[in-house]
Amino acid sequence: MSEGVRHGGQIQIRASSHVELDTLEELMETFLYFVATFTIYFLIICGNSTILVLIWIKKSLHEPMYIFIAALLCNALLFSTNVYPKLLIDLLSDLQVTTFSSCRLQAFIYYSLSGSEFLLLAVMAYDRYVSICKPLQYQTVMRKTTVTTLLVLAWVLPSGQLIPSLILGNSFKLCSHTLKGIFCNNAVTKLYCMGSAGPYIIYGVFILINTVFVPLVFILFTFSKILIISYRRGSNVRKKAVQTCAPHLLVLITRLEIDLPKTAHSIMSLQVVLYQPLFNPIIYGLKMTEIHKHLKRLFSRGRSFVCFALLRK
Repeated sequence: MSEGVRHGGQIQIRASSHVELDTLEELMETFLYFVATFTIYFLIICGNSTILVLIWIKKSLHEPMYIFIAALLCNALLFSTNVYPKLLIDLLSDLQVTTFSSCRLQAFIYYSLSGSEFLLLAVMAYDRYVSICKPLQYQTVMRKTTVTTLLVLAWVLPSGQLIPSLILGNSFKLCSHTLKGIFCNNAVTKLYCMGSAGPYIIYGVFILINTVFVPLVFILFTFSKILIISYRRGSNVRKKAVQTCAPHLLVLITRLEIDLPKTAHSIMSLQVVLYQPLFNPIIYGLKMTEIHKHLKRLFSRGRSFVCFALLRK
């Protein structure tokens, strides 16, 4: 399974996760994996879309904080759609095969949206800082143009930084056609014939610092300032800080990955595409008071409609 396959001039890569399905037990196991994966993807779409539509239709939620939440949920939807459909197709296929160009595109979108997520979390931390620490300046600072600029930068900067990787990739030849992973990420670079990986590692560290480390330090610094100032200003400010900042901190914690043994590589990969998109709507739906209030009204209306429809029958 280490060989490459050529169709129409395109190199195709076989995933190393391929398993021959010889027995009924293996077929049933694969089917269960497919059902579980499809259910998770369906819940991600429903959960994120519900809150997105709610923020869109409710004018009381047309504020910077909720707009940034909507952007984060939209980012999670795009991130999941980049991974789950191909993963579902692979689960139903005898051979897990993808074209090299498709694999590179998936990896590019994967890291671009991952970087955007950290930048969006940093933007949300800044929004909370201005709201809690400088409430009188909030309307002046967080104007519509400022919000739009921050959103555009959060989505454009990570993808812009990744463009050189596409150019570098074109200069390398493939030495392997077996991808070690369940989807395309940095494992793609291990397929290249590189005499020295030094430049690629330096470039990767540069991207990591810009899109993860710097936003993370900014988030921690901002929330530290919020904690100090809210402690000094009394119980009302502390309560507001906890209500609006706690969900963002929970989302940040679920986004951070832990170091696991090599045998847990597949579980780690699934953690990245599972926790954040699935838990985001749950965290914001339960912890953000305004969103929770509108969700309760929405579900109570839906329940009333179902009961009325059943009574009519």
